[in-house]
Amino acid sequence: MTTSSSYKRELSGWLSYAFASEVFAIVSLTLFLPICLEQFAHDNGFLLPDKTTPCSTLPALPVGATEEDGPRCVVKLGWAWIDTASFSLYTYSISVAIQALTVISMGGIADRASYRKPLLFGFAALGSVSALCFFLLPSSSPLWPLSSILAILANLGFGASLVVLNTYLPRLAASSLPSSDHNDAEKLSRANARISSLGIALGYAAGILLLLITLVPVQRAGGSTYALRFAIGGSGAWWALFSIPALLLLPGASGVEEVPNASIMEEREGLLAHEPSQAASIAPAKWSVQREVVDAWRRLGSMFRWKNIRRLRNTFRYLAAWFLLSDGFTTLTSTALLFGKTTLHMTPSQLILVGVLAPSTGILGALLWPVVQRHFGLSSLRVLVLTVIAVSVVPLYGAIGLLAPRGARWGLRVPEELFVLAAYFGIMFGGFQSYARALYAEIIPPGEEARWYGLYSITDKSSSFIGPLVVGLVADLTGNIRYSFLFLVFMLWAALPVLAGVDVESGRADAQAWSSDGDDDPSSRHGTDGGAVIPVNGHQHS
Repeated sequence: MTTSSSYKRELSGWLSYAFASEVFAIVSLTLFLPICLEQFAHDNGFLLPDKTTPCSTLPALPVGATEEDGPRCVVKLGWAWIDTASFSLYTYSISVAIQALTVISMGGIADRASYRKPLLFGFAALGSVSALCFFLLPSSSPLWPLSSILAILANLGFGASLVVLNTYLPRLAASSLPSSDHNDAEKLSRANARISSLGIALGYAAGILLLLITLVPVQRAGGSTYALRFAIGGSGAWWALFSIPALLLLPGASGVEEVPNASIMEEREGLLAHEPSQAASIAPAKWSVQREVVDAWRRLGSMFRWKNIRRLRNTFRYLAAWFLLSDGFTTLTSTALLFGKTTLHMTPSQLILVGVLAPSTGILGALLWPVVQRHFGLSSLRVLVLTVIAVSVVPLYGAIGLLAPRGARWGLRVPEELFVLAAYFGIMFGGFQSYARALYAEIIPPGEEARWYGLYSITDKSSSFIGPLVVGLVADLTGNIRYSFLFLVFMLWAALPVLAGVDVESGRADAQAWSSDGDDDPSSRHGTDGGAVIPVNGHQHS
């Protein structure tokens, strides 16, 4: 294992960034940002059917009033009139599509130890500064649509920085174990899960703390747009401030040594996997950012060749399940909050309570599920399957409300039900987040973490624009966002058989073989200088 001081320093840096960045996810991305964007649109929108009466003139409906009790509010963007809730959903949909393009392009660059840290904190700066800019943009400004641009940039910075952060995880897990245990798959799996769970729990704790700090000003301001902007800007300030310890603690290029694996070495030399004898006679191409971006897209095409999908069939099967699950989970959180605001007409303080309950119980879930796993002898895959089944109950219960008669107090018709569901969801989602990331780390080729975590994020972002887009269309076409719960149930249930069919042991062996033998597609073998990293100065391989 690495020396104790080196490992503790790097782990502290990794956890520090989780503590800094997860606040934006919890406070802004899943709570205040969708509400604030809807409020920006509401402040500049008009009531149906005449589209001349400002939405701001509509008196507040009583808490618990349902979709039948008030007129719809729409806003005009360009030539189109859209539901004010759809403005938030479409913004998120665009942001994750841009994230996907960015993550694809930077994968090879992030695999280089010398660029990993600058990328991490470059995206952190982009995200935190964009969030801070909400302090400066009132909804009364004619530039209010810029709120969408700022949200897109903040989400881009958050998502891309997490891809880079995740590339540290396999190395940290190996560094936490003695060298003799580096080939012990079970111990590596538990180390991955333990560190991942600790990061999730710490991030949740930070998010809850800032939510409690913002609760008073938001409540006193009556949930005004200014108060929501204050909360988002505050999350940006927290993100920037607490990223500083991570910047100081995480190793830079001088703290690690790049050790390319077979496939990466062959890409650099432009060789087929079966031509190693020619390696010594061919000089590596000069490295450049432009070349890496071009090669990243070539490698992506190579990774999706049928031959390679068959070689890593379990890794790609897991990614197929992740494609559906990530979209289902992220869309569920934003849809539930928008549903609470626009359909149940919950107050800002009630929505904040929902926002506090989910991450609070999420901490419990992140810490409880490893205990449950050990007690019942469950595999990480079994834990994931159980959490997905459990979470599907939430949108299913909301969809049942379509059958409830007017005035019913079941089927997510009253705010109290959303409180219970938020607490329940947090316990399940906390465990899911921890195990999803840790399990994936077990079935990707060693030495290509950024490349494969990039694909992990691409799979996430490639699907995550679909959910908000569909929900936005449902809200626009039906005038009732509740119908979107049916779509979310379908997404979660469709992923279950795919996820359950993953063979982790086989996937782990295939990933090791891939790392040793290399990708044999010549079109992707250009100038990559990435690879596994190990600490220098006498430390052990990770």
